[in-house]
Amino acid sequence: MTIILVRRPALLASVALSLLFAACGGNPVAADAQIERAQKALAPGGKLRVGVYPGSPTSMLRDAASGETRGVTYELGADLARRLGVPVEYVEYPRVAEVVSALKDGKIDFTVTNASPARALDIDFTPPVLDVELGYLVPKGSVIAGVADIDQPGVRVGVTQGSTTRGVLSKVFKHAAITEAPTVKAAIEMLATQKLDAFATNKAILFGMSDELAGSRVLEGRWGVEHFGIGIPKGRGEGMAYMRRFAQELNAAGTVQRAAQRAGLRGSVAPGTQ
Repeated sequence: MTIILVRRPALLASVALSLLFAACGGNPVAADAQIERAQKALAPGGKLRVGVYPGSPTSMLRDAASGETRGVTYELGADLARRLGVPVEYVEYPRVAEVVSALKDGKIDFTVTNASPARALDIDFTPPVLDVELGYLVPKGSVIAGVADIDQPGVRVGVTQGSTTRGVLSKVFKHAAITEAPTVKAAIEMLATQKLDAFATNKAILFGMSDELAGSRVLEGRWGVEHFGIGIPKGRGEGMAYMRRFAQELNAAGTVQRAAQRAGLRGSVAPGTQ
């Protein structure tokens, strides 16, 4: 686990202040009180702890040459911290399952991830801010032509350890075998060394993997769609109402799509169109 603390100005972002001022009928005292309550609910430790994992444009990507960091969760976490007027602390985990577990346990305050029904039992989610298709990546030379050819005897399909993908595909597959990979990086190596015949996850990750695995292909078609919401720990009181407004404003302003474009996210579709 890696922690990166990024300092933000103590003053509220002007856009957030103007929105709150309008919402409170032009009463600056009421606006300040709303921000203070939101700070206590969403960043109770005085900083916003944002859970990220490397290798996914929906979470965090780091350019090895320039050191530039981007990603949907990375940018939205910074946006919320600015609105709240608190520092942002990025807490990095090897895979998404550990981010989800940390959020459930209150070790972090914020992430953006697949808002599956199972996760919603332990985490509070906003309505979707991003939808991403689910698909398969196959290595160079694969005879697998399409999604319909995956569930065959002898086909080994990789999934990330602890991901929701395993639970879904285990109920769908009748013939293909499921193999867990500890990380996305390990999955690329397993495909390259023919330990896997395909890898399943959302296409945002698959296209990034394909860029690192010469000759590999993301198959046409999809086997589902992940609905990404902003997640916070349960029991944060009126913080959830603030987060719903935050998500609504992000969608209306196109903020999420711009963050996705900067991260090079491919395979996304507009929320609510599925």
